[in-house]
Amino acid sequence: MKTTLIKETGITRKWFLVDAQEKPTGQLAVEISTILRGKNKPTYAPHQDQGDFVVVVNAKKVKFSGAKEEKKIYQHYTGYPGGLKQYPAATVREKHPERILEQAVKGMLPKNKLSRTLIKRLKVYAGEEHPHAAQNPETLELL
Repeated sequence: MKTTLIKETGITRKWFLVDAQEKPTGQLAVEISTILRGKNKPTYAPHQDQGDFVVVVNAKKVKFSGAKEEKKIYQHYTGYPGGLKQYPAATVREKHPERILEQAVKGMLPKNKLSRTLIKRLKVYAGEEHPHAAQNPETLELL
């Protein structure tokens, strides 16, 4: 057996459009992270960036299972003493609905330099409109 690796110039990146309306957050994040990493391609190699672009619309209509809407806590640290900020999922959905899906996908990517490149290819929008019509994204039916 011989493993052939693709050069950076030989990688073609496609654009995919995903509608997140009434989809479970975790299951949707798994599918999106797979596309971002390029695991759906036969030429996948874990150390290479072969992923595609993903545009997600209707991020504010993504759903949680169980009582996560009230019980799930999003937190970040400001860097100052006593600067731990905690918000329930309902508050995050009101103020920044795209962050729910962005953080779910980011948590499923590897924790290295490659993931910082991959997460830049994820474009999440709360509503129906997006500015990427010129790229002719291919519509994906996930789940």
